[in-house]
Amino acid sequence: MIETLRARRRIAPYTRRTPLVRSSWLSDSSGGDVWLKLESLQVTNSFKARGAFNAVIERLERRERMPRPLVTASAGNHGRALAAAAETFGLPLVVFTPAGAPAAKLDAIRRHGADLRAEAQDYDAAERAAKAFARDAGAEFISPYSDRNVIDGAGTVALELIEDVPDLETIVVPIGGGGLISGVAEVAKAINPRVEVVGVELEVSHVFLASLREGRLVEIVAGESLADGLGGNADPETITFALIQRFVDRIVTVSEDDLAAALGGLVEREHLITEGAGCAATAAVLSGRADISGRRTAIIVSGSNIDRARLAALL
Repeated sequence: MIETLRARRRIAPYTRRTPLVRSSWLSDSSGGDVWLKLESLQVTNSFKARGAFNAVIERLERRERMPRPLVTASAGNHGRALAAAAETFGLPLVVFTPAGAPAAKLDAIRRHGADLRAEAQDYDAAERAAKAFARDAGAEFISPYSDRNVIDGAGTVALELIEDVPDLETIVVPIGGGGLISGVAEVAKAINPRVEVVGVELEVSHVFLASLREGRLVEIVAGESLADGLGGNADPETITFALIQRFVDRIVTVSEDDLAAALGGLVEREHLITEGAGCAATAAVLSGRADISGRRTAIIVSGSNIDRARLAALL
C-alpha cells in the first residue's frame, strides 16, 4: 500500500486521474449500481501508462548512473506505455511484440522512438525473445505484469476508485498477465477487505482460472480473440499468480460474442471507444457472467487502442 502511494506521487505529472462515470445502461441491465473507470482515456489510451512510468521513474530514483537499456515484451499497450516513458526520460528501449499486433499500438510504439521488433508468432514467443535479448545484450527486462513497480502503478487505479466511491462493493477487472488485477485487488483489500474483486478472462484463454483450479500455475493452449491484450500464458516465474490467489475473490470468463456486444454497446450507449481487452469487464457484467445484482460496482475499461478498420467492422 505504501509503495502504491509512492507510485501515485511519482506518476502524477505524467498520467491522468481518469473519470469514474455512472452507467445507467449497465445499472439497469445488471440490477446493480454500475460505474465505469475510464482508463481508455488514460495517457497512451490504457492503464499501462501507470505501471510503465512508475517502473521507469523508480529505476531512475535508485540509480546514480544511467540505467541499462530497457527491453520489454508486449501485446501492444505496455509497449506503447513504456515507449512513452522511455521517450520522456531519454532512455533506449527495445519492444518485442507479435507480428499481428494491432497497427494502432505498433504505430504508436514507433512514434515514441522505441526499437520495435514486431516479429513473434504470439505474445508468448515475444516474451521469450525479449528475455533472451535482455540476457544477451545486458539490457533490463521490464515485464508488462510480473514487475513490482508495474503492479504498484496499476494499484493507483484502486486508490482513485475508492476515493471517488467510498462505499464501493465490487470491482470487475480484466486479466491478461495479472498485473492490473494484482495491484487493484491488493490495494482495495488493504483499504476495505469486504470489497469483492472479480477477474475476467477469456473462454479461449484463461490461464489463471485454470491455474487456480489446479492450485499451481499451468500452461494452456490459447485461442485467438478480439481481446488480443488478454490472451496467452503467464511467465512461469510471475509474481501475479500468488497475488491473484490471495486477493481475487472469483474469476469468470467471457465469449467472443460477449466481447463484441460489450464493445458495440459502449459505443452506442455510452459513446465510448474501447478495444477488445478494454471491454472485457463490461462484457462480464452485460452478459450476466459476473452477477453484481444489488451491488455498487466499478468496471475498469482498461484501454481503447483498436485499429480503425477493426472497429468499423465490429460496429
